[in-house]
Amino acid sequence: MSEESIKVAVRVRPFNQREKDRNAKLIIKMHGQSTFITDPKASQDEPKQFSFDYSYWSHDEFVELPSGVLEPSSNSSPYASQQKVFDDLGRDVIKNAFDGFNCSLFAYGQTGSGKSYSMIGYGVNRGIIPIACDELFHQIQSTKSSSTRYEVSLSMMEIYNEQVRDLLTKDFPKGGLSVRQHPTSGYFYPQGIRVVPVGSYIDIEHRITEGTENRTIAATNMNATSSRAHTVVTIYFDQFIKSAHEETKKTSVINLVDLAGSERASSTGATGDRLKESTNINKSLSTLGNVISALADISSGSKRKIVVPYRESVLTKLLQNALGGNSKTVMIAALSPADVNFDETLSTLRFADRVKRIKTTVVVNENPMEKLIRELREENDRLKLLIDTGKYNLQLDIQPGMSSQDIELMRKDMEEGILSQIQANQLVLQDSKTTWDLKLKEAQSNDKKSSILINKNLPCLANLNEDPMLSYVICHYLTTDEIIIGNRNATICLNGLSILERHAIVRRLDTNNYQLIPAEPGAKIKVNGYNLNGPTQLRHKDRILFGANHVYVYLNVLNEKETAADLPSLITWEYAQKEIAKAKGYSLGNNLTNEQEELQEKILSLLPLLSEVNAISEELNKYRTFEIVLMPISSWDGAVAKGSKVMIKMRNLLNQNAWYWDDVKFVNRSFIIKEHYQKFLDGEEEILYIAKEDDPFWEPIEDVLIGTASAFLQSLAYSLDFADEICIVDYKGLEQGRLSINLCPCSSSGKVVNEEQFVDQPEELLDRPFSFKITLRYIEINDERHNKGLRIRYKVFNELEWSETNVICRHTVCANIKQSRIVTIPNVDHNWLDFFENGCIIFQIFALQEESKPDTRLFKMTTRDLKKIEQKQDNTNITPVNHLNSSLPGDSKLKSELTLLHRKYTRLEQKEKRIQQLCREWENSHDYQKFYKSLSAIAFSSGTKLKTTSAVANKESNMDIYVFGIEEQDYLKDMEQPNVDKQKHWDEQYRKLALKQRRSSSIHRVPIKLSPSANLSSLTNNSLLVPSRANSDMNHDGQQINDNSLTGKPLINGNASPIHNKDTQDMNDLAITKSKTPMKTIRTDSTTKKDTMNNESKSTTCTIH
Repeated sequence: MSEESIKVAVRVRPFNQREKDRNAKLIIKMHGQSTFITDPKASQDEPKQFSFDYSYWSHDEFVELPSGVLEPSSNSSPYASQQKVFDDLGRDVIKNAFDGFNCSLFAYGQTGSGKSYSMIGYGVNRGIIPIACDELFHQIQSTKSSSTRYEVSLSMMEIYNEQVRDLLTKDFPKGGLSVRQHPTSGYFYPQGIRVVPVGSYIDIEHRITEGTENRTIAATNMNATSSRAHTVVTIYFDQFIKSAHEETKKTSVINLVDLAGSERASSTGATGDRLKESTNINKSLSTLGNVISALADISSGSKRKIVVPYRESVLTKLLQNALGGNSKTVMIAALSPADVNFDETLSTLRFADRVKRIKTTVVVNENPMEKLIRELREENDRLKLLIDTGKYNLQLDIQPGMSSQDIELMRKDMEEGILSQIQANQLVLQDSKTTWDLKLKEAQSNDKKSSILINKNLPCLANLNEDPMLSYVICHYLTTDEIIIGNRNATICLNGLSILERHAIVRRLDTNNYQLIPAEPGAKIKVNGYNLNGPTQLRHKDRILFGANHVYVYLNVLNEKETAADLPSLITWEYAQKEIAKAKGYSLGNNLTNEQEELQEKILSLLPLLSEVNAISEELNKYRTFEIVLMPISSWDGAVAKGSKVMIKMRNLLNQNAWYWDDVKFVNRSFIIKEHYQKFLDGEEEILYIAKEDDPFWEPIEDVLIGTASAFLQSLAYSLDFADEICIVDYKGLEQGRLSINLCPCSSSGKVVNEEQFVDQPEELLDRPFSFKITLRYIEINDERHNKGLRIRYKVFNELEWSETNVICRHTVCANIKQSRIVTIPNVDHNWLDFFENGCIIFQIFALQEESKPDTRLFKMTTRDLKKIEQKQDNTNITPVNHLNSSLPGDSKLKSELTLLHRKYTRLEQKEKRIQQLCREWENSHDYQKFYKSLSAIAFSSGTKLKTTSAVANKESNMDIYVFGIEEQDYLKDMEQPNVDKQKHWDEQYRKLALKQRRSSSIHRVPIKLSPSANLSSLTNNSLLVPSRANSDMNHDGQQINDNSLTGKPLINGNASPIHNKDTQDMNDLAITKSKTPMKTIRTDSTTKKDTMNNESKSTTCTIH
């Protein structure tokens, strides 16, 4: 008896094609036994280091030989080939087996990390399992003697959703095989699993192929996800050694385990899902992690009293001997090298680091045959006595608080376990009387492998599976003139969702051509992504979907020339799913960003699940439909953010209530739904009448997001108020209503400040306190279904808590809200300024829903009927739309910018006129120094608004008048110590300037000197007026532009022409005429009311005669 640690190796694979297309970054490095991983988000940090028994670099520096075998590219290459991995790990397994030790080898890692490649291999690059089996029989042949004989048997099982399936039989009992505990050894075993004698490596290869085929059929028929299943191949290796006095049996059990994708244990926890504890899909791996942690703590000596939770999952029960018992164990952890998989790869490395600390106690399994037979008989007698006397009741592990029913169930379970063990022992005793040659002969005679040799050039339907190892495993060869496809009494029998009794017909047209025909109306068939409604001729490499999840590719090498040139050489499941997604309207392409690539991968992974869940809803008549939506992150989170997130919308077809689930919750719920459906298939009809709280299709009523409205804050950056009606838009960009809001600067107490607080530059607000008021005035919703009530919530900038209104719009679709809130900023910094200029407040509008009783006439229809009415059969996914970044200008932002530009225009227009006045005065006085001083003062002045008495302001229609330069300085000086005389002086100045302002037009006469060849008709068509500084001093980012051009310049045929003096006006003036129509209106609400820049009586426009 000896104690030794579990041997741990890690192996990194090459980039796959998807990672190459996205230019993925390598995050793994290896040196000797050490492995280093770099966080792509913190590349400057020190890489994390892990040390293992072996670190295998299989990422690059390899070449493919003509035979297809991958080998190191040079003698100095660090590349670890399949043979290298076997030499280090597999040979020890074989040696330990011959020495009589139990051995276990299991692979761990996320889906797609290369576990199956290391364990099984691909093509000529065989993995550890086939090489080890081949090597086992080579050594048997080389060590065979008259005193030693060998017996090798094999079993293959799959653990899926806490159920054990025997993969060497096509019969799958309800609930799977029972897992029993041996009453003597304490170890667990699957009751009734088929153990098949094998006489050569070819026999093992054939049995594994048979098991893989059965696994593929089961995965498709039972809607299982292969990446969630654990596969266990067990080889029983017995050596019988004769001596002069007795025969000794040396036994070794070799467990070869390919674990499910490790990422599933964390990514489908379904936070927030009320049924998260109802599914067993992740139970095995999560429990395995707990077992590993407990064993590691025990081995380190820190917690020797800890209880290892083997019993909490089927996987850990069956691996108990491998992890903490009598077994020499090796684990290989497969690593993904790409930056996008950093979290999963780091998790795998940490898991492997814990495993290497575990120690097991191993002994040689060697006993005399007579002793073994005697012990089996004695054990059977003892077990029978327990049953007869009922003393096994004393061994029940009764816990405090257990009910009598629980105790009775425990008693029955123990009784069944003892009886099954008696039967197993009896079989072993009978088996010991049968010669090995007879056992082997019987196993080979029971082999159901067809003896008919099939021409591989015949047309066939080959299966496609999300697991590449399970694709092209099943081939239905088309050998007759007509092939019926259906779920019973068919040539090709398919079971599963949406498969009819007579589903499809494949009919021969001539020697090399076949056509596919729906056998019944409504049979769900897709060819190359599109629904099949009538006969179609099949072509080589056509992709066919039968029902919800049976994906096949039609292969006809005799018509290979007719294949489309753009098809890949090997059709994969992923290619077929992309095709279906494109046919549904999803835009999938290459050269995508990481975020787009992640969205695409999520959509492709969710589409098959979505199809299955919708099909189950139809078959169980649940009146629910599911669809994928791309929800803008900004809409869902209520904060400015780029990108979209994939969500699932569940809708009640009876009352149109809707729910939005994230992809994690939907994936979790989909597995519960499939468990629910499997129970129905197993004959548990009571599943149709369970309480609604236990029904995975039922969800409590919750408020639903109907849309968002974005209010841009640019006006606040200039201390201006802004009022508008903004659109409420849903995730598709469709208008769902309008929300009237008002944003205005105010004091901390809420008093609205006047327009005199207007600032030219937002930077003037820096390092000052600032308050503004948000007022929600009115809301109107388009859809009358949302008349049960609305509520609005929003966040401002970096707030953590939501501001939320009371419930409004009860029994109506429009209402006055009149709710306001004051936001006070103690000190405005650059972050707040950036928020004002480029950010927005996103108002989320939620509608209240009720579990109302639907129209009784709807109950007379089925789920399928209602879907047909809505014209959504086979098209339950909404075509994604490209969502604009929420920071891009919309109506609200444009109106805000227009208000700012109008205010600036008024001020700069007066500034321009003051400069023109100075120019005219300089023509008369020619005092250059005074002119320069006055002009400089005006040019660098932002202007100050004249404050007048209310009487003067009312008389002059409250016109905004500004003073600049020296006048501005005088005015500000007088206002420091105002008195009646000074106020009268400036009131008079206000009247004069206002009179001048009214007399002058907002669009000035623009003289143009035409060239002799200029054509006035072409001028009318091609002239564009370049805005004066009043209109163009803001760039697209809202920043001031230093432009010395203060007057408008016309563009003639695209060329700028300078403005000329008064001498040229007689011949070339542009006439200013009264406009008969108002200027372009700006829509501010949904009524017919329109605002104009100027009213009709005062508006002017520039025309050319």
